Amino acid sequence: MSTDTDTSTDSGPATGRVIASITTSVDGYVTGPDDRPGQGLGVGGERLHHWVMGGPWTYDSGHDVGGTRGEDRAWLDELTTGLGAGVVGRGMYEAAGAWGGTNPFPGPLVVLTHRPEDQPGPERGFVFVEGLDAALARARELAAGGGISLGGGADLIRQALEAGVVDELAVSTAPVVLGAGKRLFEGFEHDLDLEILGVRHSSYAVHVRYAVRR
Repeated sequence: MSTDTDTSTDSGPATGRVIASITTSVDGYVTGPDDRPGQGLGVGGERLHHWVMGGPWTYDSGHDVGGTRGEDRAWLDELTTGLGAGVVGRGMYEAAGAWGGTNPFPGPLVVLTHRPEDQPGPERGFVFVEGLDAALARARELAAGGGISLGGGADLIRQALEAGVVDELAVSTAPVVLGAGKRLFEGFEHDLDLEILGVRHSSYAVHVRYAVRR
């Protein structure tokens, strides 16, 4: 019997909305210890993304981001419907090894960085911008009315929540306790009210979408 469950009440992001999405462990970590290029999610952190890969994977054995299926695929499709551009932090960009040098996501990807002069060629699909406000403004321009995804890391999402620019927060919680690493809300001291918009789950994660009330 399938463990997939859908209690989602909203089919996707509205045009122009800013949606921050990230995966955490049950104890709130978005990476394990020693996250770095080649091991972007840290020691044991690849378990956070079993739902993305469609099952267990390792950095050594290779992995297929197209392996997402079932309720996990429905969740991913729900989040990406209507998106026109994305924003990620420089740390995530480097930890992911720049995804092999080419943007793998639909739409342009803005990289928030203190070193915009490192901008790769335009054919790579990345746009380097300094400063959160400037990065969001550039993403809105590139999205041409579509939604904007804030894909992490945790520092970027905290900055955006503190700035009050996030419309939706989407958190996938993997059924693991990592015990160490980087926490999503490390040092975050703002009081936020959230409204549950929808819930999905599979054997690999519980996915929840929240509207950020402000």
